[in-house]
Amino acid sequence: MVVSVDDESVIFALTDRSRRLAAVRLVEEIGLSGPTDFARAAGRWELILPRPDVARMEYLLEVEDHNGHRTTVTDPDNPVRAGGAFGDKSVVEFPGYRPPAWLDIDPVPGRQRSLDVDSTALGASITAMLWAPDGLDQAESAPLVVVHDGPEYDRLGGITRYLGAAIRAGTVPAVRAVLLDPGDRNEWYSANPAYAQALCTDVLPAVDDLVRVSARVGVGVSLGGLALLHAHHRHPGAFDALLLQSGSFFSPQLDPQESQFPGFDAVTRFVAHLAAGGADPAAVPTLLTCGTVEENRANNEAMMRHLRGLGYPAELVLVPDAHNYTAWRDALDPSLTRLISAVAGARAA
Repeated sequence: MVVSVDDESVIFALTDRSRRLAAVRLVEEIGLSGPTDFARAAGRWELILPRPDVARMEYLLEVEDHNGHRTTVTDPDNPVRAGGAFGDKSVVEFPGYRPPAWLDIDPVPGRQRSLDVDSTALGASITAMLWAPDGLDQAESAPLVVVHDGPEYDRLGGITRYLGAAIRAGTVPAVRAVLLDPGDRNEWYSANPAYAQALCTDVLPAVDDLVRVSARVGVGVSLGGLALLHAHHRHPGAFDALLLQSGSFFSPQLDPQESQFPGFDAVTRFVAHLAAGGADPAAVPTLLTCGTVEENRANNEAMMRHLRGLGYPAELVLVPDAHNYTAWRDALDPSLTRLISAVAGARAA
């Protein structure tokens, strides 16, 4: 359980009156510098931590029995959970954390239709889900939000719920979204020219054949953010604005820990290409968001500088969190709100 949370510290405790456990360790992804092993106390295990530089913290517990068997579990005494790509985690919310206000807004209802687009360039089919708010006719022109890892972002980050709430509140006009399944994610999203071609010359035109699109805003998280920027750079004009969240903009200098990742060389070559490049005729409004404590912070700060050097009106928004869907969800407003409003206004002018 979380015994105490305040502005200074957090105390974790796990009940073990029968002494069935030999060790307990906190599993976290925010880079704590101090020890994360629990100490045995009266009838329980306990860990006291100084408050980290986050508003909320996701964690698991690694428990070890007296036979040396280790298991990683959520905190059985903490009911607060957050879903993630690799399952649920327990959550500590520190004083001052507030979920986004749009979660309290009843979203406009929407409808979905699935599509599969074959790509010769990729040698595969890309699956997508096209979402639209009820009442928006397919012949009516509207902005399109293109989301990498779309089904997962919708399930864990509620991106279409956000769009429905923003439309209800009037902070964005009626928009559609296309939620792209990542397929072979590590292969497709690692600065892969075949995927970029498939996205920009197969998938986007297929959507244009179904509905009228006034402008496109791309949304990508982690490796999906890198892939989105890569596709836009190779196919100028594909997007009118970009939201890149915790992008995996690896470089050998900043990210040697990622060197065993199969797509590392392709990603670092593309990042180096941008760093050395001149003005980009396809520079578009770009917002980057990144957690204050995640490994990708340094490469996101560097990418913002690279993009500004290429003529992009780029900004970096730091979120007091880590590399997870709740952090990305919490940054949708005002970041995505701003981009949708900007492209809608530009096309209306």
